[in-house]
Amino acid sequence: MLPNKPIPGIKMPNMTRKRKFGLFVLAAILGALACSGGDDAAPAVVHSPGTTAAATTTPDPDPTPPPELVAEMLAPFHGDFDAMVKRRLVRVLVVYNRTNFFLDGGTERGLTADSLAQFQKYLNSKLEVGRRPLTVAAIPVARDQLLPYLVQGRGDIAAALLTITSEREQEVPFSTPVAQNIRELVVTGPSSPEIDSLDDLAGLKVVVRESSSYWESLAKLNASFHERGLTPIDVVPANEHLETEDLLEMVNAGLIECTVADDYLARFWSQVFPKLVVHEDLAVASGRDIGWAIRPDATGLKPVVDRFINANRIGKLVGNMLFKRYLKDATYVENALASDDRRRFEATIEYFEKYGDLYGIDPLLLAAQGYQESRLNQAVRSRVGAVGIMQLMPKTAAGKPIGIADISTADNNIHAGAKYLRYVEDHYFDDPSIDSLDRALFAMASYNAGPTRIQKLRATAAAKGFDPDKWFRNMEVVVADAVGREPVQYVSNIFKYYTVYSLLAEQREMRERAAAAAEKGSD
Repeated sequence: MLPNKPIPGIKMPNMTRKRKFGLFVLAAILGALACSGGDDAAPAVVHSPGTTAAATTTPDPDPTPPPELVAEMLAPFHGDFDAMVKRRLVRVLVVYNRTNFFLDGGTERGLTADSLAQFQKYLNSKLEVGRRPLTVAAIPVARDQLLPYLVQGRGDIAAALLTITSEREQEVPFSTPVAQNIRELVVTGPSSPEIDSLDDLAGLKVVVRESSSYWESLAKLNASFHERGLTPIDVVPANEHLETEDLLEMVNAGLIECTVADDYLARFWSQVFPKLVVHEDLAVASGRDIGWAIRPDATGLKPVVDRFINANRIGKLVGNMLFKRYLKDATYVENALASDDRRRFEATIEYFEKYGDLYGIDPLLLAAQGYQESRLNQAVRSRVGAVGIMQLMPKTAAGKPIGIADISTADNNIHAGAKYLRYVEDHYFDDPSIDSLDRALFAMASYNAGPTRIQKLRATAAAKGFDPDKWFRNMEVVVADAVGREPVQYVSNIFKYYTVYSLLAEQREMRERAAAAAEKGSD
């Protein structure tokens, strides 16, 4: 919601920015956010020695890691487990998503996050560490960075529900399985043709990450298709920063015809995305195991990890409890592509285009912010009196520099929100060292937390060794610690919706072109 403070003056842009269509890469969100994109994604906070990932006691007054700790964690390290114990640090590479790893008010949550909290507790109970407990620190990376970073010594463990494959085992060793007998299932949606057998995948576009085990499974299936003279599956590589849940969401929306997902993920997300069709009888691979990958030269670490997993894997008390908490009950996950939302998007996009172009803001980014504020519902009124799609206070909208007295219509409401964002960018973040994307992100964060606060925190970021000109993995970490989860989550959500809207806009443009071509052909 917009801060309720009248503000003087506004500088209008000299040129109109070109509208952007097509997929916006979720690199920053799902690679080191959250993203993920994701409804519960937020930046990582490294625990100080002596704290646990699920600590509920009073937090450290300055939990942001100092530059030397950041440098220590990211620098290549090739010591074995005894050296890790000596320096009191085990680094675990993780990936942000809505079930596996996210932050909730500075506390790590998710199946992997809670497992790592248990692992830290386990290590400190078994080792003679005295008054200097060992810290298990999570380091968020993109999926395709997990194994390369492990080999380079930038992490000691990779814990991201990785499938154990023979190809991966040639690169890194794996722990004893965390879960066993996983099936990789075909998942389709409303835009998919009818599929009754794996042979029906011939010639179909199937979107998966190239780094995933699904890619390997589909390659083997294509080899068998070739031997039998069938048309190969058109396996399309997804951006590596998109999680399986994101691809499932796109299948549900009809933006992708088909993807592949582990059975437990497909079943979980089908509770959230009702148009998904999970083909329980169509598995591209079966009998898969999931485990933690371990740095190849840390031979002493594997037996320690194996002992922990044997006591806490799925099938044991703790493992079952965590699986039920994060991969059974889907009530905490929202579907951003519900049909009502989609209809409201179609009804309001003309206003976002009009005022986005007028004020030099990507219209789809503006629409994503409107979705975050109100689900694009002009009828929404907040408890404190904020109005409409962009959730502005009438007093703020009527005052300088906005000067729009009536924000009861969607047109005026979106106009006022866009005008305010332009003012914030020009008056608080008009710094040539900040690129246009980060200026927009700072403005979005300011819309939620206030521009003065965000501006002041740039100095704090610089003092703590972060880049004050970059939002992702830099300013977002400082803002999360100083302000809290809300503004970071706010920006993360906006970028998730922006991705979805970009695809919808592209689809809309293609439909319009097809309709025009059909009309021309009928003349």
